Amino acid sequence: MRIVIIGGGFAGYHAAETLLRTPRDRAEIVVVNPTDYFLYLPLLPEVAAGIVEPRHVAVSIPDTLHGVRMVLGTATSVDFDAGAITYVDPEYRERKLSYDRLILAAGSVTKLLPIPGIAEYAHGFRGLPEALYLRDHVTRQIELAAATDDPAERDARCTFVVVGAGYTGTEVAAQGPAFTAALARRHPELDGQPIRWLLLDVAERVLPGLDRRLGETADRVLRERGVDVRMKTSVDEAGTDGVTLTTGAAVPTRTLVWCVGVRPDPLVSELGLETAHGRLVVTPELNVPGRADVFACGDAAAVPDLTRPGETTPMTAQHAQRQGKLAARNVAATLGSGRLRRYRHHDLGFAVDLGAGQGAANPLHVPLAGLPARLVTRGYHLLALPGNRLRTAADWAWEAIGRRQTVQLGLVRSGAVPLDTASPELPRTR
Repeated sequence: MRIVIIGGGFAGYHAAETLLRTPRDRAEIVVVNPTDYFLYLPLLPEVAAGIVEPRHVAVSIPDTLHGVRMVLGTATSVDFDAGAITYVDPEYRERKLSYDRLILAAGSVTKLLPIPGIAEYAHGFRGLPEALYLRDHVTRQIELAAATDDPAERDARCTFVVVGAGYTGTEVAAQGPAFTAALARRHPELDGQPIRWLLLDVAERVLPGLDRRLGETADRVLRERGVDVRMKTSVDEAGTDGVTLTTGAAVPTRTLVWCVGVRPDPLVSELGLETAHGRLVVTPELNVPGRADVFACGDAAAVPDLTRPGETTPMTAQHAQRQGKLAARNVAATLGSGRLRRYRHHDLGFAVDLGAGQGAANPLHVPLAGLPARLVTRGYHLLALPGNRLRTAADWAWEAIGRRQTVQLGLVRSGAVPLDTASPELPRTR
């Protein structure tokens, strides 16, 4: 008996973790994932800003899920009738793996829009390579700005544009000014040089999907730090030397960070199953209709929201984690342990770390701002991290008393982090 989980993100990791604690008649648990780690995405902005070390947000699957078989690879197709998946391993070899039960938790990738130049000149923010690349790239722009005598080039290199005022884009823009200020202090040539951060979104306010008070707090903090927040505005075209906004304004820049949202992993569209808005249609028990041995959860699944009839649950880490756990319990139920349960959630609120002692949170719908919100946010992250808690807390402590790391690593080139791939580590084959 073999249970295969496609994906090692919030849904897949917690599905495997739950299965380990659930009676399952000695079934083998296999996780198929492009990397050997679970990535704690909410802390990527702090990785890019040189606060948290990258390995501290990458939790080893073999080290923390003892008893789970780790298979490195990117799933490319599923033969539901034969009960087998096809995947490509790190050396680009195509392999097959049979299953008795399957949990589809493939997650999501960066959402692309048909805007000229975006795919070529923008960079997403969904993985460690992208966060490391952005950290190096921003560092390099400040150093090149210090080295040039051309005022126009210096201004462009000291201008950073973030598109998308959702959770990720807001945190990237919030962390950015302190990071670039720390970089600029190393270069006397940049004394008095303005360093601009722009945050753009077509929505009417920052954090449009969250409580309005969270958005208002984040907006105020961003503006106090000098971030140029422009709502109802996006990029109309991107090029080598800058971007043109939908307002017609031209912004010379060498940095365009694309945080407009996510879409389900491309695997979902290739399965031949029914979808809703690109996500797999599932029952409230997370079962794929007509396939009693297949469950889906997280960003890949259109899970009915029983608290809001007719709607589906949002693509958030909070939902993915809970759905992964329920999918595991329901898989165990099909093997004779327990009974099938429906996914029903209670919103615990959201928390946004805005850096420099600031945050915005509404735990249990109690609105908080400033330092209390940041403490709640960091406490939540430590509880949600399935490993490396002490190391992450040590990074935060060092940030408070020391200087952040600002050296270039030069490990990730821009070509390794394209917007249109599901995984920087393993390119898809067809």
